[in-house]
Amino acid sequence: MGEKGVLRQQQVPSAAAAAKPAIAKQKRMTKQKALIWQILSETKCHPTAEWVYAEARKAMPNISLGTVYRNLQLLVADGLAQELNYGKNVSHFDANAGMHYHFVCEKCGRVYDIETPLKKSIFSPGEDCGCGKVHHYRLEFYGVCHHCHGK
Repeated sequence: MGEKGVLRQQQVPSAAAAAKPAIAKQKRMTKQKALIWQILSETKCHPTAEWVYAEARKAMPNISLGTVYRNLQLLVADGLAQELNYGKNVSHFDANAGMHYHFVCEKCGRVYDIETPLKKSIFSPGEDCGCGKVHHYRLEFYGVCHHCHGK
């Protein structure tokens, strides 16, 4: 919060740039965790753990799906990634852990980052109701993506 309750906008750094200080502070960065982070940070597709697993096996054939799940959860707990669960049985993961919006296709399930400045006023309803202090929020838009729209 800035002066008089006005939120100050900060640019969200790239996932790799944002993670460098956090990765440096890690107590343990195994080669499996480093590979999973690299895969996650080099894609914009908001992959599932299964997709990350398939990619990881190309470089590390003996890696297990359980190892991928555990390390994705560690990356989330460390603040390096977000877990996006949209009420389905499968989570998607995003290496951009900064505040940003998402568009979710209701046909194919693809998740897209929306590259637009964050709205300052969205905090007001949460705080004005007397519920408490808002630290962050998550906002998703739902519709049909450009890939599915023409089908």
